[in-house]
Formats: sequence, structure tokens, C-alpha cells
Amino acid sequence: MHRRTFLRLLGVGALAPWVSGSLRALAYATTRFRKADFGDDFVWGAATAAYQIEGAVREDGRGPSVWDTFCSRKGRIKTGETGDVACDFYHRYAEDLRLLRAMNFGAFRFSIAWARVLPQGVGKVNPKGLDFYQRVVDECLRLGIKPWITLYHWDLPQALEDRGGWTNRDVVGWFTDYADACTRALGDRVRHWMILNEPLVFTAAGYFAGFHAPGRKGLKNFLPAVHHAALCQAEGGRVVRQNVGQAHIGTTFSCTPVDPATEREKDQRAAHRFDILFNRLFVEPALGMGYPKGFKALEKLEKYLRPGDEERLRFDFDFIGLQNYFRTVAKKALFPPYLWAKEVPPARRGISPENITEMGWEVYPEGIYRIIRQFAAYAGVKQIVITENGAAFPDERVGDAVHDTRRVRFFEQYLAQVLRAKREGAPVAGYFAWTLLDNFEWAEGYRPRFGLVHVDFATQQRTVKDSGRWFQMFLGER
Repeated sequence: MHRRTFLRLLGVGALAPWVSGSLRALAYATTRFRKADFGDDFVWGAATAAYQIEGAVREDGRGPSVWDTFCSRKGRIKTGETGDVACDFYHRYAEDLRLLRAMNFGAFRFSIAWARVLPQGVGKVNPKGLDFYQRVVDECLRLGIKPWITLYHWDLPQALEDRGGWTNRDVVGWFTDYADACTRALGDRVRHWMILNEPLVFTAAGYFAGFHAPGRKGLKNFLPAVHHAALCQAEGGRVVRQNVGQAHIGTTFSCTPVDPATEREKDQRAAHRFDILFNRLFVEPALGMGYPKGFKALEKLEKYLRPGDEERLRFDFDFIGLQNYFRTVAKKALFPPYLWAKEVPPARRGISPENITEMGWEVYPEGIYRIIRQFAAYAGVKQIVITENGAAFPDERVGDAVHDTRRVRFFEQYLAQVLRAKREGAPVAGYFAWTLLDNFEWAEGYRPRFGLVHVDFATQQRTVKDSGRWFQMFLGER
């Protein structure tokens, strides 16, 4: 049978030229579900973040961010690399959006670099910075792609960090002014907005453990950063609601199902603390439940609350973005302090190397089902969107192809669990694959590759992987 006839019989829509290059992904195409099973209004997209892809860190008036500073410090990035060029999305966005459209995705999640719009974090808006995002939005709309914007994806302007960053309560005003500038400029064409990306990660990794920007450590930095981020989460939502007609507003959380390593009470309590920290700390205040109880160190958050804050923490989000990559198996430990628990690595639990990603994370598809069910159980959660899900594997380009068969299998297995939750009544309305392009993976540098598109960082050549081709076929079905 002719190759193109074979593809048409599989229900593939308009074919991009690169589809004919390899059929290896077809061997992994699922027969258990189809795109139509998710419903006609289900959103399919790919996600990115500004610092990880844009580059152009010193062009057109952009100010430095905490990640520019962090990358300049010796030993902070494992590979010694920076985001100075990254994927050069700043200059290649039109090409990359065409690839996204060719894979049949209908939505693009991207973040705005705060320091590109407000180089000093506050004050005068940089017209060239805003103009870049105007062009990205316009190109999305021209291609029939719906833009989903994240206001904050970890890249605080360095000028604001110099004034205390997330530990300074003034950040609430700084952030709302920034959100106001973005939504006034883009709100006439962008309906879908996310306020913060994974606040637990940028507060814990950046202000407690110190292995992400800005590299601060200790509970004295972490607790105020948590409270101020939680306030910004709600106040930012109110700004979007005010400025954007028919806005669809969410915020995103990194989530992990947590299991105790044993049935012993000390491990059960360790798992409970992990669950509070990873899954409940930011969503429950937004739902009007206050900060969760049962974790002694977090009770010190009360020190930073002012009269009226409990009400200010609350916001009626239209959707909650969930981001799941792994599960956590927890046991009691003497380190780290305050948490007094640690994760048991997958290899120590007998998980086969085939089911461990390059980040050392367990491939555990049922985890995304469990976390969807956990968040769907909150009375105040109206809609759930999977705003990130993906895996890093050691990809190799061979000619004009990247045969990332493990990633294809990953998406097939995880999507089956998303559909399972949806069929059981969970209000799951969309799925964004992480990520469109191989990119700068924060403190790990460029080594881990999560992309649907391979990037040769020396030449900026793009090569669509088999996983991208799999999505092109799956989403192109009629």
C-alpha cells in the first residue's frame, strides 16, 4: 500500500512535508482511544516558558532577570550554560508556531518575560518588549492557534530581587502593575490567562533550597515568599478579570501523588507532609480554605498574614492547571529540616531503567489520573486543564529523524489515564504537552530534552521527533 494512502486510512489530516520521513511512530499509535473520545471542545496544545526558549536577553531593552544573574554564577548550572540564546524563539517564533500548527495543536501556552516588558520590574513599559508579544499573539491567531498566556514563569526582574524579590510584600503591587500592563495590551485578543507557574517550585527551589534562581535559602526566605506568591496568585486573577472581557483565568500547580514507603506511621506522616507541601499549599488558600494544617513549619506562615489577607488569598479561578511528571514515595528522614522526609528514588524501589526518565523520575501513568481525581474532589474546582506533562529521554538525531519511541509511549500511556479520569466525571478540559522545543532546562542546562521538536543548539536547526509526528497524526484524525 502506498505510504500516503496508509496514512489517510489512519485518519491523518493535512500532512506536513516532514511526515513522510518516518513511520516508526505509527508502531506506537494507540488503538485504545481516539482524539474524538476526549470531546470536540477539548483543548490540545504545547507549552513553553520565556526564559527557556526566547534568548535575546540583551536585545530591545530587556532587563536582566534573576535567571540571567543565577546563570552567571559559577557552578549554579550543571553544564555551565545560560539562556542567553536558548532556542532563539525571539527571532524564530514564526517558524516554531508553524511547526506547532503542522502538528495539529490548536493552542500554544507561552509566558511573558516580566523584564522584557518592564526592564526595572516597575515603572515605564518597554514598547519593544510588548511589541514582541503582540507579534507572537498575532501570528498565533493568523495560524488558527489560541494563545494561552502565563504571566509569571519564574523569571523575576533582577531589579526587583535587589529590593527583596518575593520576600518583599511590595511584590504584590509590583506584580499587579505588571499584570495590568500585559492584560491591557493583549487582553483584546487573548482570552486564556494563567497567573503563576508552579509557585511551590519557584519559592521552594529558589528561596529555600537555593538550587534555582535567585539561590536564597532558609525558612526565613521561603515563608514570606510563599505568602506573597499566594497573594499575587489571587490579586493577579482579579486584574485579569477586570481587564479582559470573557476571560478564562487559571493558575498552575506542580502536583505529585504521594505514597508512603511503608505502612509504618512515621512514613505515613512523612507522606502527609509531602502532600501538604506539593499538592495543597497554594490551591487551598485560593479556594478560601486557608493554608493547610498538619505541617508544623508551615504554621509559621501566620506571622506574615495581615488583616484581610485570608480573603485576599481567595480567587474564583475558572480552571486549575495541573502539571504532573512523577509520583513521590516518601519516608521519614532526618534531612531536610522542617520536612523531615525524603523521596525514595525509583531505582531504589526496583523500577526498571526503561521506566525512569533522564531526570531520574519514574514513569507512572496512573499518577496523573490520581492527581486529577484529588483536585477534582475540591468543591471549588470547576475545571481542570493539564498545563504540562512530558518526559526527558536521551534523544539522538539520525539524519532528519529523532526516533523517541519512549516518549511516544509516555504520551500514549498518560493520555489514557487523563481520558480515564474524564470518563469518570472529572472536569478535565485540555492537555498541553511539555514541551514544544528542546530548551534550557533551568539548573540542568541543555542536556535534558523534553521537546516534541529536537533543537541543535549550535545551528538552531529544528527536527520534528516521532513524538511530534505522533501528535500530528493523532490530532489530525477526522
